[in-house]
Amino acid sequence: MRRIPGWPATISNSDLHDSPVALRLLRLSDARAFQEIRARNAAWLRPSAQSNPEKVPQSSSLHRVRSMAQPAWRLVRLVLAPRLGRTVSWTVTYGGRVVGQFTVSSIVWGSMRSGEFGGWIDQELVRQEIMGTAAVLAVDYCFQVAGLHRLEAFVRIENAPLRRAMTKYGFRKEGVKVRLTHIDGAWRDHVCYAITAEEVPEGAMVRWRSIRSANTIPASAD
Repeated sequence: MRRIPGWPATISNSDLHDSPVALRLLRLSDARAFQEIRARNAAWLRPSAQSNPEKVPQSSSLHRVRSMAQPAWRLVRLVLAPRLGRTVSWTVTYGGRVVGQFTVSSIVWGSMRSGEFGGWIDQELVRQEIMGTAAVLAVDYCFQVAGLHRLEAFVRIENAPLRRAMTKYGFRKEGVKVRLTHIDGAWRDHVCYAITAEEVPEGAMVRWRSIRSANTIPASAD
């Protein structure tokens, strides 16, 4: 990867590939695919979906399905965000098919050069390690191209599979954030994971490929 000479000068060139997985910048034309995936995966995604503590929960199944769809205004905001250098969102594709999304948000420059890392993948493909490949592609872009120094990811404390996966991607556990975010109707505790550029000097993809080829899993995140 080639280092960008100052964010966000060439952010539009941030398409990433490790065939058959690819990340490309989010497009408005992705809205239909996202709505279909998120509606079909409503139960799967709900435990990580942010909610508004000021609104009374609605119990109808139709409301729950609609709440998982990505509002049009939010998609527009994510498409435009890279121009401001504070957020970058990628559409994840697998063999050319839209299967999920990865975002680095809350980007801070200056003395911190950090961002908050997150993403989701269609449940029916989650066991094919697509998410891991997408994650390390995004990590390498952030460190080797965009020039960030640190990434953080927050995982619900109940989500043991994803917590174990974070260590495979090269993140380390830093501690618990008590009642960090309002999710699925309540304030939820999250485990904070982080990674810095110094921890993957050759790139996260090198480590990821080594883990996959050896078919080994590092120590549990617990």
